[in-house]
Amino acid sequence: MKYFFLSEGWAVGRVWASEGLWQITAWRRQPDIQRINICLVENDELLWLYRVEDAILTVEVKPTVSAIASKTIGQVVLKRLMSAEQVIDRLSTAEVKCQLQNMQSLVQ
Repeated sequence: MKYFFLSEGWAVGRVWASEGLWQITAWRRQPDIQRINICLVENDELLWLYRVEDAILTVEVKPTVSAIASKTIGQVVLKRLMSAEQVIDRLSTAEVKCQLQNMQSLVQ
C-alpha cells in the first residue's frame, strides 16, 4: 500500500498506473483509494491520510467547488506517494487527530 495526505476540501481526480492513465474499462474497476480516519493539523488546516493500492503511481488532486473560492491552485499531481514507514514518521512529529467511527465493526 501507498499513502498520501490531502487537505480538507480537496478531492482525488485522475489516477495513473504503470500503463498510464487509469482506465476503468481496462481494469474493470475503480482504483482502490480510501480515506483513513486520521488527519494532521498543520497551521489550522486538516490534512487527511489516504491509502492507495500499489498499482497506483500518480494521483491528481484538485479543490472541491467550495474550496475553489479560497484557493488559487487549480490542481496538483502527486508523484511521490509515501510508504507506511514514512507516514508513521510524519505522524510522530505532528499534531494528530484520530477520528474513530464504527468502532463496533472493528471489534467484530
